[in-house]
Amino acid sequence: MARRPASVRARTTLGATAVVAVALVAAGLAVVLLLRSNLGGQADLRAEVAAREVASQLAAGIPFAALDLPDGEDHPVQVVDEDGRVRAASEDLRRIHGTGSPGVRAGQPPPRGDDDDGGDDDPARGEVSGGDPEFSTGRATVDDRTADYRFAAVEVTTPRDETVTVYAGADLAAARDAVGTAVRAMLAGLPPLLAVVAGVTWLVTRRALRPVEAVRAELAEITSSGDLARRVPVPGARDEIAGLAATTNATLAALEESVARQRGFVADASHELRSPIASLRTQLEVAAAHPELLDVGGLTEDVLRLQRLAADLLLLARIDAGDRPPARPVPLGGLVLDELERRAPGDRIAVRASIEADPRVMGVPGRLSRVVGNLLDNAQRHARSAVRLSVAEEAGTAVVRVADDGPGVPPADRERIFERFVRLDDARSRDEGGAGLGLAIVRDLVLAHGGDLAVREAPGGGALFEVRLPAV
Repeated sequence: MARRPASVRARTTLGATAVVAVALVAAGLAVVLLLRSNLGGQADLRAEVAAREVASQLAAGIPFAALDLPDGEDHPVQVVDEDGRVRAASEDLRRIHGTGSPGVRAGQPPPRGDDDDGGDDDPARGEVSGGDPEFSTGRATVDDRTADYRFAAVEVTTPRDETVTVYAGADLAAARDAVGTAVRAMLAGLPPLLAVVAGVTWLVTRRALRPVEAVRAELAEITSSGDLARRVPVPGARDEIAGLAATTNATLAALEESVARQRGFVADASHELRSPIASLRTQLEVAAAHPELLDVGGLTEDVLRLQRLAADLLLLARIDAGDRPPARPVPLGGLVLDELERRAPGDRIAVRASIEADPRVMGVPGRLSRVVGNLLDNAQRHARSAVRLSVAEEAGTAVVRVADDGPGVPPADRERIFERFVRLDDARSRDEGGAGLGLAIVRDLVLAHGGDLAVREAPGGGALFEVRLPAV
């Protein structure tokens, strides 16, 4: 099994050359067939003209012996009566084949076994047949030259009421030589033309693929160096390769941002985990040295905090990895009521809920509950005295709003609060402020459900978080 060329340039060159070769062969074949047909038609016309000239003389009453016959080498002529007997023939005719009789001398008897082929459709006395003559291809020897001829057969009736057939030939050598010359010229010109096509295609393809090679080389350098800040060169032409280079640079930029975000996430996660782990270690070391000072409540609180942080980090890692559990229709109003009932005993401030509708959304119940729970945790952390929650359906969209009467979120920070490990109040203790992952988890989960999350000022002051999900 033959291997395909590994180079795109080689495959393009071979493909273009093959296509051009097929096209040229097809075009050449059509030209040869058309030329052969035209030259054959001209030979038929010349033979018919010569035959009708002789037939006109016979129709005018000129005797067979006195006929003015054309040059035998160009137009051999044979006149045959209805019995197959030769009545006249060209003077230099030696042999003939393909006409009404093999005879070449006047008065030669008809071939043995021939029947009278006369009919009622013979021309009238003194007239030449007006219909299309019959044509045949044969060979004739004039003097010492043997060649192929195209013969035309024209019937004529003499004034003496004798019907004969005039056979006149036209030489086919010129037509066949012309066709042969055309074929040889095409065959001689085809290889150089294909070589030119292949060379031009190779050069043009190499020039067209030069930017691709530059992009490949730069990508190889970026891969080996690990410097994602570098970019591939973008050609000046506005073509597909320039689009490829621009898309590659956009991909590199997204990859650089993702890597930077991942590194920051790992660094922040390490920093957040270090605090509870250090606290646990300190308390355990103190307890080992002084058992009577063991603070079980503090240990439990640190373990729970560490557990919550690990769970949040694991959830974010799953979201970043594209983890998408199977979705199903979820009644959002019922889910919110269940979440409120579950968390009511531990709430610092009672939540005033307004369930105006129970829209159904496609999603994962556990993750949607996490969205509601995290928003309520954030509101309770910042509220002074009131937390409000509402569920409604607006124009085919399920809307969940969570508002508090706390200090609110400054407009400049309303996008930044959804970043991971971001806490606007750096003076707050970590126990009160959390790890800064709750709102980041909410945003990622809402986007994963095809929804939208926004924050603005609540009507009575404070922050208002609004989640919009497509209803089904």
